[in-house]
Amino acid sequence: MSRQTQPKPPDSLRSARWFAPDDFRSFGHRSRMLQMGYASTEFAGKPVIAIVNTWSDANQCHSHFKQRVEDVKRGVLQAGGFPLELPAISLSEPIVKPTTMLYRNFLAMECEELLRSHPVDGAVLMGGCDKTTPGLLMGAISMGLPCIFLPAGPMLRGNWRGQALGSGSDAFKYWDERRAGRLSDEVWLEMEAGIARSYGTCMTMGTASTMMGIAEAIGFTLPGASSIPAADAGHIRMSAECGRRIVQMVWDDLTPARMLSRDSFANGIAVAMAEGCSTNAIIHLVAISRRAGLAVNLDDFDAMSRKVPVVANI
Repeated sequence: MSRQTQPKPPDSLRSARWFAPDDFRSFGHRSRMLQMGYASTEFAGKPVIAIVNTWSDANQCHSHFKQRVEDVKRGVLQAGGFPLELPAISLSEPIVKPTTMLYRNFLAMECEELLRSHPVDGAVLMGGCDKTTPGLLMGAISMGLPCIFLPAGPMLRGNWRGQALGSGSDAFKYWDERRAGRLSDEVWLEMEAGIARSYGTCMTMGTASTMMGIAEAIGFTLPGASSIPAADAGHIRMSAECGRRIVQMVWDDLTPARMLSRDSFANGIAVAMAEGCSTNAIIHLVAISRRAGLAVNLDDFDAMSRKVPVVANI
């Protein structure tokens, strides 16, 4: 259903509960929006879109999100919506210790409550680094508003003296070489400077690439979005398109409950098997599916692994 054929009436928007009534509480809501410099015509009767942004100075995978959020806002405004950026906890896999897994559920709780407690009608979820993808999806599914996931995208592949380097995997490989005395300090420092050459997630098939691919397979991203490199101009265009698309999803009332099915998760498992996934994918997909009331289990992974070959070795 498109907005042109049968739109949701503006007064049925969730955000209208905050802004539309002629009462004391809505007086306060509107006056505080005016306090921030917004005119009532900017948000009244329009889909209010939360942009849940996991940018952080300490998260190299999401370094570009400070700019990408502006691209998303541009798309929302172009489609007739009103964007609100809501910062959320940023989980950097290389930096956060002892493990980001301790905080995945915190992010899920935060995302759910950000969407529940604010006057928003839909959400763009900005994530990519390992646990941020499942955390955001889990929270958004539990809340049930229309939402779209904007994957951070992989970084440029590493380069050392003309040789391609894979983030993570080659670090382990050449660390063993250095311990064995076969790599000099000079060469090691060259590799250190060349293995991660841009913002974006690991370009190898670790948890980040795995979960971004799965997010696309189960229907939470634009087609092809999960494999656009973070530094590519196409990523900017995709970000703006996410903003435009979520406004239409709100008018169409396209919630996770309407999007997801058992076939969605079968697609996710199939992609995980085909891409030689991170083992964390099993933990995360089980958790995501349970939030949707469509629980998958180890038998589902085993059955799919017996009929889907590994087609990507990165």
